[in-house]
Amino acid sequence: MKPVVPFIPEAHSHEREVWQQELSRSLSNLAELKPFDALSEEERLAARVAIVANPDPAHVAALPNLVWVQSLWAGVERLMSELPEEGPLIVRLADPQMAETMSEAVLAWTLYLHRDMPRYMAQQRRGVWQEHFLKTPAERTVGVLGLGNLGTASAQRLRANGFTVAGWSRSEKTIDGVRCFHGPDGLKQILGEADIVVILVPLTDQTRGLLGTDEFSSCKHGAAIINFARGPVIETGALVDGLDTGHLSHAVLDVFDEEPLPSESPLWRHEKITVLPHISAPTIISTASRLVANNLKTFLETGAVPDHVDRKRGY
Repeated sequence: MKPVVPFIPEAHSHEREVWQQELSRSLSNLAELKPFDALSEEERLAARVAIVANPDPAHVAALPNLVWVQSLWAGVERLMSELPEEGPLIVRLADPQMAETMSEAVLAWTLYLHRDMPRYMAQQRRGVWQEHFLKTPAERTVGVLGLGNLGTASAQRLRANGFTVAGWSRSEKTIDGVRCFHGPDGLKQILGEADIVVILVPLTDQTRGLLGTDEFSSCKHGAAIINFARGPVIETGALVDGLDTGHLSHAVLDVFDEEPLPSESPLWRHEKITVLPHISAPTIISTASRLVANNLKTFLETGAVPDHVDRKRGY
């Protein structure tokens, strides 16, 4: 008899249905996927694994024998804050396709800034016909903050497209063809050199507010910012101050302290900010479902829990 795996997503009905169908198809030979509300009391007690996406903590707590939960998102900060430390292990979604998708977004919006699209869009609104000097990618230094899977893939893709690339991480790392910095001193140095700063660090206690007034002041004059990490990694007020003074040229923001971004937020209307609705690296449901199935298969056959979050590091 196949085990029952609880499915606890917080998503709108259509997205939930698509996930349910794709996961059920991928897990068909391994387990039966059931929404939390459809579980019997016996099934709740027997569950050792649950598949979750921003779950209600009360639902997770109602599954007392869970060994681990498989998150359908790469970001797990909400799970860590809401689930008890002695609770189930948390496995984040480490889908290689996500790194590819993110690197594509990083390249696309780096090119948007590199080719001066914000300036030309502003000129269009004013009816101004004016050409500006174009640098080559090699003359443009892109600094990637965060050198995990997403950051490394993005740095390599930028380099493959001719950009001069530097990278920063909290601990020392090495990537071929990328000048790597680490620690507080390294952060200040890379900010002073980068024409475009791409933020891809995970949100942890150590990275919350990583970039504030001092850090934005340390940026190269005229630098642009791309935040594809999490909203609280930057101090939004300090960023806006940097844009308003002209020290920073533009910011592409895909993540915010509050999402969806409230309609009354002044960020929507700031002429030096491009607002995106958290679309830089959406989960590809088909590839993610296959990854989840592989993780579950390994656990059922061997009892081994996939690589999981280190609560102390936060990722």
